[in-house]
Amino acid sequence: MKNILKILLLVSLLVVLSCSKKEEKDVLYVGTNAEYPPFEYLDENGNVVGFDVELINEISKIIGKKIEIKDMTFDGLIPALEAKTIDILIAGITATESRKKVINFSKPYFESQQAIIVKEDNNTITNFDSLNNTYTVGVVLGYVGDVALTESKKVDKIERFNRTADTVVALQNGKIDAAIMDYPIAVGYIKNNEGLKAIKTDLSIQELCIGFRKEDTKLLEDVNKALDTLKENGKYDELVKKYF
Repeated sequence: MKNILKILLLVSLLVVLSCSKKEEKDVLYVGTNAEYPPFEYLDENGNVVGFDVELINEISKIIGKKIEIKDMTFDGLIPALEAKTIDILIAGITATESRKKVINFSKPYFESQQAIIVKEDNNTITNFDSLNNTYTVGVVLGYVGDVALTESKKVDKIERFNRTADTVVALQNGKIDAAIMDYPIAVGYIKNNEGLKAIKTDLSIQELCIGFRKEDTKLLEDVNKALDTLKENGKYDELVKKYF
C-alpha cells in the first residue's frame, strides 16, 4: 500500500512539474532598460511603457506567447540573456559586430541617428567634429554614443552614466558640456527640459534590433515573421505615428 502511495505521489509530482515547465515556455522574459523614451520608459505609475514595449506586446500576440518585462541596466542586458534570466532583449540596441559575436539579432525594426544635446546658449558645439579636448562629454555606458565617441578619440574627458536621464541632469548642472544620444531620445528630453537643444550628427544611421541567445533560432525566426506581419497589416506604422 505504501509503495502504491509513493508511486501515485511521484506521478502527481511529475505531472505538476510537466505543467509548470509548459507554462514557463509560454512566458517570455523580456529585458529592457527603461531610460530610453520614447522607446522604453517608466510612466507615472512606475510601469514600463513605450514604443518597444508595445511592439514586443504585438509580436507576442502573433507568436502566441505571454511576456513579462524586466527592467535592468543597459550593460546588464546581454549578460542576463546569456544567463537565461531573460529570453529576449529589446532596448533600442544596435547589432554591432562585437555584439553579434555573443548574441543573435532580429532584422532591424527602427533606424536611428545620433544627436548631441547642449545648452541652448552654446554656440561653439555645432556638430560632432566640433567636439575636442576642451569639452567634457556625457554618454550612457555601452550605448552607440559611447562607442562612437571613444573610437573617434576626439575627447579625453568622457563621463559615462548608467542612465540617459543622468546625462541630461549632468548637462543642466554644468558637470558636462554636451551629451550624445539617439536623436528621437534627444527630442523627447529637450521637449521636457527647457534651455536645451539637440544637434543631429553625421554619424552613421544605426539600426535597432531585438536580441536573442545564439541557440534560440526558432524564436528569432518567429519574431522576424511577426515583424513582417506588423509592417504588412499597418500596426507597425500605427505605433511609429503614436510615438514619433
